[in-house]
Amino acid sequence: MIKRYKIKDRQVTPVEAETPDIWVVINPNDDEKKWLVDNFALDEHNFASAFDPEEPARMELEPDHLAMIFKRPKNYSSKDHFLFKVSSMGLFLFKDKLILAMSEDINMFSGKYFKQVSGIREVFLKLIYNSIFHFMEHLKVINMIAEELENKINASMENKHLLNLFTLEKSLVYYLNATNANSYAIDRLKHSAEKAGFSVRSQEFLDDIIIENNQCMRQAEIYSNILAGLMDARASIVSNNLNVMMKNLNAVVIAIAVPSFFAGVGGMSELTTITGIADHRIAYPIFVLLMSCIGVAVYWIIKRVEKY
Repeated sequence: MIKRYKIKDRQVTPVEAETPDIWVVINPNDDEKKWLVDNFALDEHNFASAFDPEEPARMELEPDHLAMIFKRPKNYSSKDHFLFKVSSMGLFLFKDKLILAMSEDINMFSGKYFKQVSGIREVFLKLIYNSIFHFMEHLKVINMIAEELENKINASMENKHLLNLFTLEKSLVYYLNATNANSYAIDRLKHSAEKAGFSVRSQEFLDDIIIENNQCMRQAEIYSNILAGLMDARASIVSNNLNVMMKNLNAVVIAIAVPSFFAGVGGMSELTTITGIADHRIAYPIFVLLMSCIGVAVYWIIKRVEKY
């Protein structure tokens, strides 16, 4: 799928023109790939890398354009089961046009960053900045989910929530690798900014992008270290909760066994003889009440002994 956009009144607007300012290529078929590679003299490997989530981020200067493979967070869905994935996007900046290649059909020009744009180079930088911002937003969501799972683990006796935390930790490793790779691509872009035709104002904005990406990378590293460092402790909590439950069950079993012993040795006949109550309608409730009191007393004694 190929979409076309033009910059009109400082806004990125979809158009049907043959010569747009921005080309957005979304998961193209073989014919579309061949047409784009042939017409814009794109490197076939670089263009294919834009749709490969495993491809590392990088920046290359071609004779007539700048090619950049950048990592961005993939949109999360419930089918991912707490796994936040990373995807790639390709940015091919020419003198008079920009080609954006992605595997997902999403509107990359929404939000406050694209309210006022002056040209394709500013759109290019804001697409990079917007991707870093999405990483930051996803990190906040991951942190909120981790806190919720931690609260559930405190009362949990199964590994379900613990496995979800392992998945979140895996997601943070993906994010850390992606932001780290992005930093190298951005640094190289910074060194080649003047050669690529970026203005002084754009180079200052590029400095802000570097700072934001470093903060994002540092935050992902902190979250990853915290989750990894406390994982053994959370596993111990689950194991301890199970042990407490087993102790309570053992206390209940013993509390039931003691009255059962007296009931088995004596039974209703002995109770009737001792109390002199011949009416079963009165004797049975008394018998049940007596055995219940013995069971409760035994359970209370066991729990008291556990504290010392």
